Amino acid sequence: MDKIRLTMAQALLRFLDNQYVSVDGVETKFVQGLMGIFGHGNVTGIGEALERSPGSLTFIQGKNEQGMVHAATAFAKQKNRLQIYACTSSIGPGALNMITAAATATVNRIPVLLLPGDHFASRQPDPVLQQLEVVSDYTISAVDAFKPVSKYWDRIVRPEQLMQAAIQAMRVLTDPAETGAVTLALPQDVQAEAYDYPVSFFEKKVHFIDRRLPAPASLQRAVELIKKKRRPLIIAGGGVLYSSAMKELAAFAEAFGIPVAETQAGKSSLPWNHPLNAGAIGVTGTLAANRLAADADLIIGIGTRYSDFTTSSKSAFRNEAVQFVNLNVSAFDSSKLDAFSVTCDAKAGLQALQQSLNAANYRTGYEPAEIAGLKEQWDAEVDRLYAAEHKDGLAQTRALGVINETLGESDIILCAAGSLPGDLHRVWRSVEPKTYHMEYGFSCMGYEISGAFGAALAEPDKNVYAILGDGSYLMLHSELITSIQEGRKITVLLLDNHGYQCIHNLQRGHGSDGFGNEFRFRSGTTGRLTGGYMPIDFSAHASSMGAATYKASTAEELRDALLKARNETGTTLIEIPVVPGTNTGGYESWWNVGVPEVSVSEKVVAAHEDMKRNIDAVLFI
Repeated sequence: MDKIRLTMAQALLRFLDNQYVSVDGVETKFVQGLMGIFGHGNVTGIGEALERSPGSLTFIQGKNEQGMVHAATAFAKQKNRLQIYACTSSIGPGALNMITAAATATVNRIPVLLLPGDHFASRQPDPVLQQLEVVSDYTISAVDAFKPVSKYWDRIVRPEQLMQAAIQAMRVLTDPAETGAVTLALPQDVQAEAYDYPVSFFEKKVHFIDRRLPAPASLQRAVELIKKKRRPLIIAGGGVLYSSAMKELAAFAEAFGIPVAETQAGKSSLPWNHPLNAGAIGVTGTLAANRLAADADLIIGIGTRYSDFTTSSKSAFRNEAVQFVNLNVSAFDSSKLDAFSVTCDAKAGLQALQQSLNAANYRTGYEPAEIAGLKEQWDAEVDRLYAAEHKDGLAQTRALGVINETLGESDIILCAAGSLPGDLHRVWRSVEPKTYHMEYGFSCMGYEISGAFGAALAEPDKNVYAILGDGSYLMLHSELITSIQEGRKITVLLLDNHGYQCIHNLQRGHGSDGFGNEFRFRSGTTGRLTGGYMPIDFSAHASSMGAATYKASTAEELRDALLKARNETGTTLIEIPVVPGTNTGGYESWWNVGVPEVSVSEKVVAAHEDMKRNIDAVLFI
């Protein structure tokens, strides 16, 4: 057997550089490169390997470990999970900084490979700087904290262990049903140790992602149930996009006249103006979709994991006869809500289901004008929100209207947290698929700018816009510098509403007078954060890092700034002051957040009673 002597880190890079995936006969190189921040624990191991023998892998220098993993996640999401960047860090705080982003990837079912440094396997220089010492179990290190947020976790304590661990890592990363964060803990001494690896370990490896076909029996059970139902509603989740099943979704809906509602991850599966697109579903849903969900006797979930926002904490479905058919590549997700489970690829499942229902001459019971009427009513509401004026300044919905009307149909918007996901889910009008990039599995503040950089890496020929609030910007903006360093333009649209206004609204909607969520000075009178708003010049801050900047306080200024930003060659930020509380509200939806049963405030007690009444009305617990 031919062998080659390499350090474990060198061998890992050579292995990753030769991994490919194949879907529908199209072969794609899987690992594009590594993002990293060096420190002790990886600089003399993976760092040396990247410097001296990177192969075709690209290295991107991160500025914050969480931020670079968000960027890698967004890249993989935009690439439909068919390409990834790995991420490497030092031990201790550098590694632990990646945990939030690891959970974000796992919750969203997005592949990301994490390579944190770990303390010495030999334990000879023990304890090293930044080592976590657990006196009750000395085998535990800081990197063990990745276990609950990883779909696969391993520690390489001997260089030859890499071979089995790397193969298992690729198995999980390329499995649509199991994918998420994969963590390989790399002790800093083992990274530098050499081993005679078989040359065959580094040969090109193609991982075939075969479309999982529905089992005939499960398909037939679903068909028999659907045939009995007259008012079905499709919920399109992220699996529709990852499976590239947009045309199949449209064909299926049109064949039987079934309206379609979209989750955050599934939005842009159909164009907003498709006659059967009822828009967003759930807590952040449209009036059209939520009314259809309330009356539906059947929900056909396609590629959705049914979060509480999608189901309005399971209160969205109010027809006592409602049942569920779920098409999902993951059996865990397809079985939710006591559904008739069809575990399959979304595209393959839709094709098979349409063929069977056509053979059965299935038709829904909707009146011809019913869906059109609901859609027309909602479109008029969006027009109203887009045109809304406010005496104190620019309303948030007005700002979004200007942005939506000015951006091109192929431009990508990206968001994650605050009040903006609700507004965008309801009112953003997507035309082309994959132009609406929302991280709402974790709704992780700080994903926005990092994610926009990752999306720009994935889509170099498209304009990428991060839409975020001032709270998210302050939380994590470091990869703005990386976008400049790498020459990958992103445009940051920062809507400044002086704090965490989404949660401020949630507080006040459940009996609070508002506490701790606005960016105000501490008052000498009340002793609380009730003074004036803090004046923060976000444009000056971004400018100091090298971004082109604009400020826009009116609709006209915003439109002008967007047009000028399009002509900028590098990363740009537009600061947009908006009036707090001018976001959209709920449309016949409810969210169970838990309200105190006992309080000195009568408003809080009343809010608790309202919550109890809503819980009692839920059909599914």
